[in-house]
Amino acid sequence: MGWLTRGLGSTVGTKLLVAGTGLFLVLFVLGHMLGNLQVFLGPEALNAYAAKLQGLGGGLWVVRAVLLAIVLVHVTLAVRLQILAWRARPVPYLAKKPLKSTVASRTMIWSGILVLSFIVFHLLHFTVHATHPEYRHLVDAAGRHDVYGMVVLGFRQAPVALAYAVAMLLLGFHLLHGIASIFQTLGWNPPRYRGLFTRLGQALALLVVVGNVSMPLLILSGAVGGN
Repeated sequence: MGWLTRGLGSTVGTKLLVAGTGLFLVLFVLGHMLGNLQVFLGPEALNAYAAKLQGLGGGLWVVRAVLLAIVLVHVTLAVRLQILAWRARPVPYLAKKPLKSTVASRTMIWSGILVLSFIVFHLLHFTVHATHPEYRHLVDAAGRHDVYGMVVLGFRQAPVALAYAVAMLLLGFHLLHGIASIFQTLGWNPPRYRGLFTRLGQALALLVVVGNVSMPLLILSGAVGGN
């Protein structure tokens, strides 16, 4: 564990850990989105997919715990880096004119904290059913947990669907700078390919937003799950 302590003790090591956990979370977000998009294939597809995950038993909760731990490490270290940056310049600029930074890069810390707040709500809503206990009793014709019905019922509530849509916009905004920053921190984007990785980050951010926002909005409109 000495390497971890030394890494956390340096700014460079902390940045590498933020980038590494960020890359892992980007891959998870894409995989999670692809799984959830099966809602457009109907209840059989989504419920079968959910049943496979539930078939992992306690292993699924281990995976969830690891994911949550990675999220907390990512956010905590990112906040630490931001605090160090603020302390490095205790006196603000009289007239700050960003040259290369963007709104997304300057608000990374705030969009990240808001996304973390959404993750907590998402877990309470669809995972542990703390906000809607009745969801855990939904069962489809095959006797499986009716995840499709749960998602449709959840997104038929306008405040919930709109909250999810806004959260996904914030996530996309966070990824807009975050993905390119990951490649830069890890040293995977030499100057000649920098523009390529920037566009890749933009494309992935747009993909995440469109994919995740389409679900609550189409269900809310009745285009999906309508009777």
